[in-house]
Amino acid sequence: MKELSLKYGCNPNQKPSRIFMDSGELPIEVLNGRPGYINFLDALNSWQLVKELQQATGLPAAASFKHVSPAGAAVGLPLSDTLKKIYFVDDLPIELSPIACAYARARGADRMSSYGDFIALSQPCDKATALIIKREVSDGVIAPDFTEEALEILREKRKGTYNVIKIDADYKPEPIERKQVFGITFEQGRNEVRLDDDKLFENIPTLNKQFSEEARRDLMIALITLKYTQSNSVCYVKDGQAIGIGAGQQSRIHCTRLAGSKADIWWLRQHPKVMNLPFVDNIRRADRDNTIDIYISEDHDDVLADGAWQQFFKERPEVLTMEEKKEWIAKNQKVALGSDAFFPFGDNIERAHKSGVEYIAQAGGSVRDDHVIMTCDKYGIAMAFTGVRLFHH
Repeated sequence: MKELSLKYGCNPNQKPSRIFMDSGELPIEVLNGRPGYINFLDALNSWQLVKELQQATGLPAAASFKHVSPAGAAVGLPLSDTLKKIYFVDDLPIELSPIACAYARARGADRMSSYGDFIALSQPCDKATALIIKREVSDGVIAPDFTEEALEILREKRKGTYNVIKIDADYKPEPIERKQVFGITFEQGRNEVRLDDDKLFENIPTLNKQFSEEARRDLMIALITLKYTQSNSVCYVKDGQAIGIGAGQQSRIHCTRLAGSKADIWWLRQHPKVMNLPFVDNIRRADRDNTIDIYISEDHDDVLADGAWQQFFKERPEVLTMEEKKEWIAKNQKVALGSDAFFPFGDNIERAHKSGVEYIAQAGGSVRDDHVIMTCDKYGIAMAFTGVRLFHH
């Protein structure tokens, strides 16, 4: 098949719409549903991300994509009991496979952003992964294959309209890519930079030059995630998963703050008060996620005030105070941080340190590099200048 017609483009008024190949066959097969223009943008970008993550780490990988940027990305490390609970997979009637663990991590780290996601899996989708997907609000999934059990589960989702795409894992695109803007064609070589090379971390200008194996893995995950994230972008990673992604901001400082606040929310969700919130029976998953987000925030009265809390809780929970939040966030450690280019100011480092960042990889090359290095040294952070920019548009 060389061409596939789509329902419409980015918006309903943008017709006609299609994907096609100038030569050769499309490397995809739609097994269910009718994917749209944005669905395919998310599918093909997220597939590249997970394929590269698996090549770099040797572990199965998953991504949760929203509007051409990852909301989450992770590799398939086992889940602790705490993570199983905050990702709401502790009640699954089946053991979680590595690829299921990868998706639980990718989906669970930022559940608000992942709502209505498009999923990418680096390995065939199995029953355990399909059972996780089944219960979440999602637009579709792309993978190199699907087991019969998984396909049967997914074909029942969204009244039979759920988008399921199989991709040829061996497909390699042409080395030159093109796009049109305002009737003008842009052409460039594909971004084939390898981010799994230890030489990326050889230029370490900070006093602390120690990167653990886990830190190197997490920094690679951060950089690969950034390669498929709309610039400017910053990514916090811990234990094999992105825990905070800030993307598409004009200021990298704001990217760092946005991603840092997401990382803090991920960590706060593991606070005992949050894990033991007494939700009413049969609360909708989206309402539960939103309630947790508000409970953690400064707007907690929106769900704790009289007349409000009864909608969400069996009994009124205690407030999670600012002092408790600061004390808990201070316990987060060994977080890795990647940037798609250079950090222009030490402010980025100051903010990152508050969220437990101990390792940083960034391009370097700013006129303020000395100030950034000095700020890292102040907090004992190990930072590598990669010399690689990862702008993506």
